[in-house]
Amino acid sequence: MVRCVIRRLLPVLSVFVVMFAYAVAQAKARVEANIDLSRQRMTVYVDGRYYDTWKVSTGRPGYYTPRGTFRPYLLKRMHYSRKYDNAPMPYSVFFRGGYAIHGTNVISRLGTPASHGCVRLHPRDAAEFFDLIKRYGKKNTVIRITGVTPRYTPRRSYRKRTVKKRFYKKRQIRRTYRTVKRRKSPAKRISRKQKVLDPWQVIIFGGRLERAY
Repeated sequence: MVRCVIRRLLPVLSVFVVMFAYAVAQAKARVEANIDLSRQRMTVYVDGRYYDTWKVSTGRPGYYTPRGTFRPYLLKRMHYSRKYDNAPMPYSVFFRGGYAIHGTNVISRLGTPASHGCVRLHPRDAAEFFDLIKRYGKKNTVIRITGVTPRYTPRRSYRKRTVKKRFYKKRQIRRTYRTVKRRKSPAKRISRKQKVLDPWQVIIFGGRLERAY
């Protein structure tokens, strides 16, 4: 009698064991995002293994990016900021209030603090991070923000402008040289007979022959 009951319960018990093992595996599968404000980098770990490192833009001087350990509570594939003129925030991962990790169109400023407090990513990296959280779940994702925001941002845009100015000066010098050279080139001399033969280009004022333009 006991053996018959055990035989009947074996398939049910095996199903419960498989479900329990799957739940344990899902609980261990975690996504960790470590954001370093001083380096302006975000390092991602999946299941305890290194996944990738991406450039970010956190709050610039005058704006605050919260520090600590958080869990995402809201995912939005496309969000528009009501506070900052409906600015697009693709692949938004909200982790505290209105603060989120999202993609940005200002790719040139990545690696420097340039946001109003959110964590900006390249749209490609933001989409990848968004898909990771959807795959493993919000409960299995941890976001850690550490470090100190750099006091001064590097003047990369200033360097680009100086290079452009120098290049423009070189082009301007070349143009002036060409124009001077063209001015010094001797004009084609037209004989008096040729002028007389072409009456449409000749105007007679007081006996003088002048070429009309």
